[in-house]
Amino acid sequence: MVAVQQERPFEIVAIALLPQHLHCIWKLPDDDFDFSKRWGRIKSRFTKLWRSAGGADKVSSASRTKRDEGGLWQRRFWDHRIRDEEDMIRHVNYIHYNPVKHGLVRCPHAWSHSSFLRWVEQGYYCRDWLCDCAGPIDPVPDWLREGDAFGE
Repeated sequence: MVAVQQERPFEIVAIALLPQHLHCIWKLPDDDFDFSKRWGRIKSRFTKLWRSAGGADKVSSASRTKRDEGGLWQRRFWDHRIRDEEDMIRHVNYIHYNPVKHGLVRCPHAWSHSSFLRWVEQGYYCRDWLCDCAGPIDPVPDWLREGDAFGE
């Protein structure tokens, strides 16, 4: 992502990289709304590095083969423009809790492939936010009950 950030600047506000997908919030320069070119460059650069390191694509469909597309990435991405501070907080919380939601860890602080610990260092979260190391979380936050509202 760093190389693409140098070509087409953006700031990673929040991110969680999971085995099957990722979530992130970007801040783009004013008057720049081109997420698609950035994602395209990220996918292309990653795929080349992946293949050169011996990684293999998933089996492609006939349609993907015809278009010379591999099976590593899905074709599209889900985007959402943050409307206000409350919307930002909901999405950042969702991203940071996502590894727990998918059963990869029991607590957000245990997932090293996210921006959660950076947010803790900056004082936005306490380290044990929604952590069940000491026992089950009750009640479950409302934003976790929203199902597919976040594109999953």
